[in-house]
Amino acid sequence: MPDPERASSAIRLRFADAPDALAEIVGAIAAAGGRLRTLSTPRVAGGVAEAELEVLGLDETALAAVLTGIDAVESHEPTRILDRVFGKRVIVVGGGAQVAQVALGAVSEADRHNLRGERISVDTIALVGEEPIAAAVRAVADLPRARCLVLAGSIMGGQITEAVRELREHGVPVIALNMAGSAAGAADLVVSDPVQAGTMAVMAIADTAQFDLARQRGRRY
Repeated sequence: MPDPERASSAIRLRFADAPDALAEIVGAIAAAGGRLRTLSTPRVAGGVAEAELEVLGLDETALAAVLTGIDAVESHEPTRILDRVFGKRVIVVGGGAQVAQVALGAVSEADRHNLRGERISVDTIALVGEEPIAAAVRAVADLPRARCLVLAGSIMGGQITEAVRELREHGVPVIALNMAGSAAGAADLVVSDPVQAGTMAVMAIADTAQFDLARQRGRRY
């Protein structure tokens, strides 16, 4: 059996849009020793659903053999694991102007590391309002491959502060701009320059960098 900590595979499949079809597929993968890492269903039409799966513990050949034995599965083809395509993600949330400047620093720094073999992508969303931002912060914990959040705004607190604490408990570090409100005080690191904040976020998650966020925790720059 493949080493469950090393073998991994991704596959795209079409299957009957029946109530128990997906449960049967997942159950068969588990019975073969695989662990479902991600599952997305991009489209359903004409009684047929499409899904993309990433599985740990089974290589492409073993996963294909499992799916071939399921009646509900109409076709399948291997694809690439997103970790190897887009890699780790920096998420930037906040006001449009600040988000743009953080993204400038993050994308420029990611380019340096990606040229050396990293795969780091930068995702941004400009939001206004305490509740929408707090919801976005909490949702980062559920985003595949998210490794760091940057809060880019001029004032954040209340529900956002609580959301930052919850996200950090999930193991996702938070870098905040030096802003009014209590959210910055709950972050791992506070940086005044938005371009530098984006740069530091990428350095914090890059294997090819020498920056250790744990040693900077609680500091302000």
